[in-house]
Amino acid sequence: MKKFIVLILIIISGSINLFAQRIKDIAYITGQGSQQVIGYGLVVGLAGSGDTQRSTFTLQSITSMLKRFGITVPTDNLQTRNVAAVMVTATLDSQLKPGAEFDVTVSSMGDASSLSGGTLLLTPLSSIIGKVYGYAQGALSVGGYDIRTSSGNRIAKNHSLAGRVPMGGILQLSIDTDSLSTKEVNVYLRAPDMNTANNIMTAINSKFGNQVAMAKDPAEIRVKVPNDKQNNIVGFLAELESITVLTDESAKVVLDERSGTVVAGNNVKILPASITHGNLNITIRSYPIISQPGPFSNGTTQVFNNAIPYASQDSTNTIAIQGASTVQQVASALNSLKVSPQDIIAIFQALKKAGALIGELVII
Repeated sequence: MKKFIVLILIIISGSINLFAQRIKDIAYITGQGSQQVIGYGLVVGLAGSGDTQRSTFTLQSITSMLKRFGITVPTDNLQTRNVAAVMVTATLDSQLKPGAEFDVTVSSMGDASSLSGGTLLLTPLSSIIGKVYGYAQGALSVGGYDIRTSSGNRIAKNHSLAGRVPMGGILQLSIDTDSLSTKEVNVYLRAPDMNTANNIMTAINSKFGNQVAMAKDPAEIRVKVPNDKQNNIVGFLAELESITVLTDESAKVVLDERSGTVVAGNNVKILPASITHGNLNITIRSYPIISQPGPFSNGTTQVFNNAIPYASQDSTNTIAIQGASTVQQVASALNSLKVSPQDIIAIFQALKKAGALIGELVII
């Protein structure tokens, strides 16, 4: 099944560049951006899966919180198995206004075993300079579970030490951004590229008139606001973002060694090459031999494990690639070897080292 998934991924990626994309999908305009915020908080309501007393910062946090409510509890008497210390993170859109809600991510930082079923207490979220932009609170949504018994048995699914609080954050301060000018705006590419920047400039000039847009570099296009659009800058930007352009992406092959996923771009090509693939399987089997002492002797029963190794090698397959100009040809050639995704990753790495892969190899 994994082989089929890899083939589908490669073929789909080959048709991405056949369609034009909107400017708003590949770039952002002056005044648009984001702000990352972070906070330290507590998650309560856990069913005995929180931090233990080894997490001293959790004990200190609980003590400080209770003091705010006029309750003084000795640290030695605290039982923290229903509480976990967490880090709360979020990325704020610069267009959000005070009162807007946003999602937050909650991650354990102690020795808790699971955050499932917990509730995040009110947590301030600040920027790198310490400016508080908002607060977060609410019930966690964890896409997994981790159940352990006293006998040491365990059943787990996915990751249970990180979750989200959907719309759990509330913005208090607006993000500081550059104000919009009614005379000129800048368009910034998320993935700088010379040809794409030139295509954007050409498309804008075709719609609003010559000399309206000028590409400064592969990442920035300066756009003069036409005189008849200056009284409605929002409407002009809406038209600007909806313009479709052809993008030009560099040839890349992305390899995810953890999941065995291979995704190749449309411009990837393979020069003529020969690929040989073979597997050596080694199996060691144990044949225990039991030696019994004679009757009425002082000897003891002895067990000897006679480990015998067996080696077998799969039939070696060799294919010759006379050059592949499309992603489909690359996928067909590699899948004809009937290898696993991990082997395909190794083959791509070998092709790159041999100089037969035309494109950038990205390993994540």
